[in-house]
Amino acid sequence: MNSPRPSSRRVVIGIDSDGKSCIQIDGPVPQLSGSSDLIWRTAAIPADNSSPEDAAVPYAMEHLHDGGSNFMFVTFPPNMGPYMHATDTLDYLVVLSGEIVMQLEADEVVLHPGDLIVDRGVIHAWRNDTDQPATMVSVTLPANPVGKGRTV
Repeated sequence: MNSPRPSSRRVVIGIDSDGKSCIQIDGPVPQLSGSSDLIWRTAAIPADNSSPEDAAVPYAMEHLHDGGSNFMFVTFPPNMGPYMHATDTLDYLVVLSGEIVMQLEADEVVLHPGDLIVDRGVIHAWRNDTDQPATMVSVTLPANPVGKGRTV
């Protein structure tokens, strides 16, 4: 039985046979169970959930590579140009509002609210070609380097 969730687009990026970042999956989230549909899954990552302290801190680029995970909102200002980069992370992203272009070495894709992205640590850039801000939710997890590895 398919779950009664809104239709969402899943975009999974990776490396093509030439070693360039590319789109590997662009389509709906598979509905394989009744109430919960995994968008992407990895087998393990250790986290210590024992502290009652608030873990929210001001964002710093080094948080992407300190071995921890991050769950955050990311807002792209209007008419923001691209900055090609890669991180040694696995990023799960959900577009909440606006329109954002994900630029890769071999492809680009325009993303809209409800679109889901699995960024597997490859070279990419975000671009906002509109006059409105765009906002995403992002979860980053440490990952082994792929392709050319991290650039930031």
